[in-house]
Amino acid sequence: MSTRSALPPGSRRTLLQTYRYTRDPYEFFSKMVEEYGDPFTAHVVNGSVVITGSPAGAQQVFSADPDTFAPFAPQVARPVLGDASLLLLSGERHRKERKLLMPAFHGERVRAYGETICGAAHAAASTWPKGQAFVFQDSSQWISLEVIIRAVFGVADPARVEDVRQAILEFVAAAVPSFMFFPFLQRDFFGVGPWARFQRARQRFGFLIAAELAARRSRPDELGDDILSRMLAARHDDGSGLSDSEIHDELLTLLFAGHETTGIALAWSIYWLLRHPDRLEKLLAELDAAGERPEPEALARLPYLEAVVHETLRLYPIAPDAPRMLARPLELAGYTLPAGAGVAVATALLHVRPDIYPEPHAFRPERFVGRKYSPFEYTPFGGGHRRCLGAAFATYEMKLVLATLLRHYRLKLSEPREVKPGRRNVVLGPATGVRVTFLGPRRAGDLAA
Repeated sequence: MSTRSALPPGSRRTLLQTYRYTRDPYEFFSKMVEEYGDPFTAHVVNGSVVITGSPAGAQQVFSADPDTFAPFAPQVARPVLGDASLLLLSGERHRKERKLLMPAFHGERVRAYGETICGAAHAAASTWPKGQAFVFQDSSQWISLEVIIRAVFGVADPARVEDVRQAILEFVAAAVPSFMFFPFLQRDFFGVGPWARFQRARQRFGFLIAAELAARRSRPDELGDDILSRMLAARHDDGSGLSDSEIHDELLTLLFAGHETTGIALAWSIYWLLRHPDRLEKLLAELDAAGERPEPEALARLPYLEAVVHETLRLYPIAPDAPRMLARPLELAGYTLPAGAGVAVATALLHVRPDIYPEPHAFRPERFVGRKYSPFEYTPFGGGHRRCLGAAFATYEMKLVLATLLRHYRLKLSEPREVKPGRRNVVLGPATGVRVTFLGPRRAGDLAA
């Protein structure tokens, strides 16, 4: 096939496209591919991005030499995450840092957090008002944050946990979409406005991280199993470790990548299950069959539970796309894309292709039972050399939280209408947060409601 040295077609109404993408990327991608085909070019305020939602396109992007890519629009995230964030590194430094951090998120390391995750789920449920509707995403994000504080930061003292929780909540709340998507708003207008507020929250959180690092480094023989301890103990091939500033920036990255995202995915899971009682009953039967007191690892291996998690992440992927900048030309679908252009695999398009997923907008966990999709068909955590490091941790947490809550507590959906995605700070989630009503404790064999 001959190649063309030009960008694929797409509208050049930059501000309008940026607004449409920021408001609802799922709908934006769908409309653009209907109008321009796949791939298409989106011209947004941070640059031009060539977007594909086909398996062939995903394979071309994810299989390319890692040095083909650099971070896209790093000026947007750098003030938030810091210079040393893995998301903003490229080349040899990215490979070395990723190799150093990867062991903390796989295998036995992740399974060590099972009891912490289950305990956080029970603690959240103990606050639910019986017989009253509440926003489930508030609860699921509390669980996610509790897991981050205890499993990632390794903080256990109750007073210290609360200090860290408040600092994180202030930091996350201050990171508003406006200056994330429009970098020209990253200005300190005489100490007032969203950017100034964010800078103060970031500084306060930075002080807490610095104090924690100083305390850990003063007691190197007392490092635990938490991810922060493993970062402190990790060594490159030459014996060197991570500096305090590098650990600081990686902790911020883990916080942004894992707090709201996991809480949102859990809220979607509960929404779909409560909306489809037959799927919920099938899952409850599997959970009950696991026994009275199953180990967390036994729960995590349950096939239908895993299928529910995969199907949730398919329907509304938390990251609808993962843009990268080209450091050198790339051939994609007959085009030779120039260096300096952006390129992205749109998971939000890939996951609703009817040729891969029949009835793509239906919640059907069965499609993941007994079948594995290729890494170019199912990409909720991105792909290639920049696939999310925390993918195994996130799916493990989702499985254990769902298993714990559904085994022990009865919930009813309290949404009068279908719930659609909406902007939830920097990421998207269920617009209402998913309102549910707690009906009381559940015993094995009980129906859902």
